[in-house]
Amino acid sequence: MSNRVRLASFGLMFATAALVSGCGSVTPSDQSYHSPKEDDPNSPASSTVFSGGGITLFGGGSQAPDAATNSLGVNAFLWRASLDTVSFMPVASADPFGGVIITDWYSPPESPTERFKVNIFILDRALHSDGIRAAVFRQNQTSDGRWIDAPVEPKAAEDFENAILTRARQLRIASASPQ
Repeated sequence: MSNRVRLASFGLMFATAALVSGCGSVTPSDQSYHSPKEDDPNSPASSTVFSGGGITLFGGGSQAPDAATNSLGVNAFLWRASLDTVSFMPVASADPFGGVIITDWYSPPESPTERFKVNIFILDRALHSDGIRAAVFRQNQTSDGRWIDAPVEPKAAEDFENAILTRARQLRIASASPQ
């Protein structure tokens, strides 16, 4: 391995270590998920990615954030509902800043020679039906073990979108209910 590659690897490891060491003051109770209805502006959990407040970058302000949106630019209810809807699938990537969730391949137990993958895009800060898009991919396993692309039922993506919207509405109603 060349010295340049070693130096770059060392720099990356150092930057990662510095970033992780900055998280030392996080307690286990700070890491749990709290739904927007449980948000308390005075609690440490109110600054988590999954709460209504989102992440405040560069100091932020003293105003309380709107429960339906966060400082990330995506709707908090759509984000949480999307994660809830694909919770049975392994998540390969989740970008709360861009509003993109990409699952890894999932094979249903009843059909192990078939697998699915879902990409979800949150497009808006508002809770509207056009604020979410889903793309569903399907593959079948051949007799020699290779996976080949297969057609997906046209309604599959729409069904995912509707399930996410239904869950987002439930979360919004739950957050507005008096406790």
